[in-house]
Amino acid sequence: MNLKAHINSQLFETISKVSRDNQLSSFVIGGFVRDIILKRPSKDVDIVVLGGGLVLAEKVAEALDVKKVAFYKNFGTAAFKFNDIEVEFVGARKESYSRNSRKPIVEKGTLKEDQDRRDFTINALAISLNESTFGEVIDPFDGLIDLDKKIIRTPLDPDITFSDDPLRMMRAVRFASQLGFKIESNALKALSSNAKRLEIISEERIIDELNKIILAEQPSRGFKILFNTKLLHQFFPEMTDLYGVDIIEGKSHKDNFYHTLEVLDNISENTDDLWLRWSAIMHDIAKPRTKKFNSKVGFTFHGHEDMGARMVGGIFKRLKLPLDQKMKYVQKLVKLHLRPIALVKGNVTDSAIRRLLFEAGDDIDDLMTLCNADITSKNELKVQKFRNNFQKVRKKLKDVEAKDNVRNFQPPVSGQEIIKTFNLEPSKIVGELKNEIKEAILDGKIKNNYNDAYAFLLELGKKHGLHN
Repeated sequence: MNLKAHINSQLFETISKVSRDNQLSSFVIGGFVRDIILKRPSKDVDIVVLGGGLVLAEKVAEALDVKKVAFYKNFGTAAFKFNDIEVEFVGARKESYSRNSRKPIVEKGTLKEDQDRRDFTINALAISLNESTFGEVIDPFDGLIDLDKKIIRTPLDPDITFSDDPLRMMRAVRFASQLGFKIESNALKALSSNAKRLEIISEERIIDELNKIILAEQPSRGFKILFNTKLLHQFFPEMTDLYGVDIIEGKSHKDNFYHTLEVLDNISENTDDLWLRWSAIMHDIAKPRTKKFNSKVGFTFHGHEDMGARMVGGIFKRLKLPLDQKMKYVQKLVKLHLRPIALVKGNVTDSAIRRLLFEAGDDIDDLMTLCNADITSKNELKVQKFRNNFQKVRKKLKDVEAKDNVRNFQPPVSGQEIIKTFNLEPSKIVGELKNEIKEAILDGKIKNNYNDAYAFLLELGKKHGLHN
């Protein structure tokens, strides 16, 4: 195969010319080549050089009038940006590993040795940038066939490949998820047999790959592989604990692991937001810890939304996920995820709607997206009926918000005004009065405006024996 037509650009022609002038051999390798063939966009170009990678990077940058080049001499690499494309140069290398580290011992090597060290056959493809063979594909491991058959396979023995660098196991699942490929049977077995090797990988690197799996079009594909190979058990036991169905006295509950995956896929049809997808993953995370059996009603999971919200912080901390507003956002959605469902099942009162708007604030639309995704059943009529009722709740939310304006509620009467009205010192009673005004607005006793709130405050003052 020749891909000359795909690399007829200023960048590649310049690399080819500068390589020739400096008696170097250069090749495009890895993901960029794969993505050309799959017709996927790619902004990262890796150039392997037989000879001096740093020298070629410097001279190519000069020829392209690129002013800023980053040199990483310890790693033998150099990189620069050209027309929104990240270009990295590295000398061809071979690698060997020690048992307790994924950091290889690196030596200069041939192109074949460089391709040997690649994680998968579809990432070992190279395109020649040399003048006489410009555009020709070098494919020693039949990566082109694997691309055509949609297979993830390692160039060498998968047991050695995964044991040497266990992060490649997460990458295998990630590529299978992103590309919709199958993992070749020997590689799949090697994932299981080497799962415990993940212990030498940092949580940051694991979570980076996991987040890419979560952002795939259908994330459940990746999670099922992670679960079946026991990779998920190594770093996310709270999620694997969701798996399984108990049956007592003929009563059972649904498998909360597969339910969670269904909710995750459902929500992924409507959002690319990573943290909203994380909310789907976490929404039932506390069900194993709150599960109880009652002969009359069967299994219950009372309070799983509150406990789940409390669990989010510990899980995020351990997985090295951000402990900032993103975590608080996930906590909020987990805590509130049953509230809209309860409205669908019961009477949709203005008071209940106001309270939901007050607590959810600007995240109300995301909460409704999560709750809509949480409607799962094998009975399509039941799902449709529930979703129709859900639309009524959505409409009610809009109507009440337009009328009462309680999203991101701010008290119409401030604490300072309460102090001034009754000649008080800052004290507990001031907070209590503010809270009573808020509750009256949320309950619909008074309207959300200054005049009504102030009149109500004066009445409260009389009740509490205060004088203005």
